[in-house]
Amino acid sequence: MLIDLYKRHLYVRIWLAVVGGVVILTLTANWIVREAAESERERMSAVPREVVVLDKDDRRIGVGSAVRVPGQGLEFDVTLEDGRALSLRVAPRARPTGTSGIAAWRTPFGLGWMVALVGVAVALGVYPIVRGLTKRLEALQRGVQRWGEGDLSVRVVEDGEDEVADLSKRFNAAAARIEELVRSHKSLLANASHELRSPLARIRMGLELMSDRPSPTAREEIARNIAELDQLIDEILLASRLDAKEADMGTVETVDLTGLAAEECARVEAELDVAEDASSDALTVRGVPRLLRRAIRNLLENARRYGAGEISVELDARGGRAEIRVSDRGPGVPAALRERIFEPFYRLPGASERNGGVGLGLALVKSITERHGGSVRCEDRPGGGASFVIALPN
Repeated sequence: MLIDLYKRHLYVRIWLAVVGGVVILTLTANWIVREAAESERERMSAVPREVVVLDKDDRRIGVGSAVRVPGQGLEFDVTLEDGRALSLRVAPRARPTGTSGIAAWRTPFGLGWMVALVGVAVALGVYPIVRGLTKRLEALQRGVQRWGEGDLSVRVVEDGEDEVADLSKRFNAAAARIEELVRSHKSLLANASHELRSPLARIRMGLELMSDRPSPTAREEIARNIAELDQLIDEILLASRLDAKEADMGTVETVDLTGLAAEECARVEAELDVAEDASSDALTVRGVPRLLRRAIRNLLENARRYGAGEISVELDARGGRAEIRVSDRGPGVPAALRERIFEPFYRLPGASERNGGVGLGLALVKSITERHGGSVRCEDRPGGGASFVIALPN
């Protein structure tokens, strides 16, 4: 548990480093003081001290001196009033078991200087630890500064498992997301400018070829181009709003997918099939009705444009998710391109502007489903064709 806290929390490391330094300094200073006091006591004990011998009535009957003999204890030399000389020796005090005999440590600098030198040694020992911790913060600071100056490709090193490493991971994830959004917007603008030129050029050419009395065919062509231009602008704006996570896309309501799919199938005369074991509650989701309708409509339009013949829609519930499967009998989608078809402005090889659409329909379907916490995928349809499956959480 302690090792896990040490690895994951930077403040624990700094705290332990500081506490360890203080403890070492305190213990060392205490040892120096104790040894210095012991040395001073032994030095003073070597100086002879006067000893007075008294009788039971507190009358002096003799005098002498006491000295400490190294290794033998205290020795008292006393001369009584009657001239007799006595010697008394006291054995040294026994050391407690388990202690080592540390010799007196005498230093020419003094106690204050020795404590200061130990403090400097501890500070030098703690510095590499603290420096190693803060060095990663400085690297993160430099990375954020470069990223803020416009270099969106900057990433910082993710080293360790503590707060600094977690912050580095979050910064890299945010930087990658923003870089992807900026790249997506640049691509969107570049492709939009190209796609907008086509209907505008056709409208301009139609106006130049029109006479005072334009034919119905010319009127119809201009109207079709204007409708295409209007649809393109609408899809570009919707794609931009879906990319902005903070944008308000509408009121979230309880949506009955069965009714929604039935209305869209009736519009294009597609066949609707609801699984028998799927209850109405399982086919009810929380979402924005306008966006979910747009996703189903885009899949139906895509099937009508590129498919051949019958279009079918199946509703089912699996694993706590409602599924909408739109199938066509077209040529299908190669396995290697089933992810790319959901990219903005991407068309399959061989597709042209005459088929209609600009390559934003499936990209909008993906953005809408992901905005609702779901997913979309493309599969082969048994018997030929392609199936697009939207999975939404209940």
